[in-house]
Amino acid sequence: MTMTSRIQTCLWFDRHAEEAARFYVSVFPNSRIGAITRYGPGNHLPEGTVLTVDFELDGQPHTALNGGMPMAFSPATSLVVRCRTQAEVDHYWQALSAVPDQERCGWLQDRYGLSWQIVPEQVMAMLQHPDAARRQRVTEALRTMGKLDIAALERAFEPA
Repeated sequence: MTMTSRIQTCLWFDRHAEEAARFYVSVFPNSRIGAITRYGPGNHLPEGTVLTVDFELDGQPHTALNGGMPMAFSPATSLVVRCRTQAEVDHYWQALSAVPDQERCGWLQDRYGLSWQIVPEQVMAMLQHPDAARRQRVTEALRTMGKLDIAALERAFEPA
């Protein structure tokens, strides 16, 4: 895997970097595992333990790191998945959602604590529309949802 992106995400795990990277690669098309580095002797994790895993999700490079101490992810940082159809929204939601009580407005949390936004492409166009009343109705509809429902958002967007 060649690193062609100048900026990429590094995800810190206690000891589940390879497991998480393999899970994420299984969820997204055009994804793969790249280089895996391991700790050498004299480190805080045993020699041979995975240090980093380079991986691509739908062609975008990421790194997973085993830091050897717990560092919690926060919903303040999330990975955004833009979807074209409700079937895509449903697929990613089902594959990734692991903490139902954390689901709000298209945000979910996976089994590793990482937050994701599963967003239909139509939502951004709706929220950028010049009609303030339409934007407000869509915003109000979003606030009632965990997983986003394209048809319901389109109904909210339509003129009253």
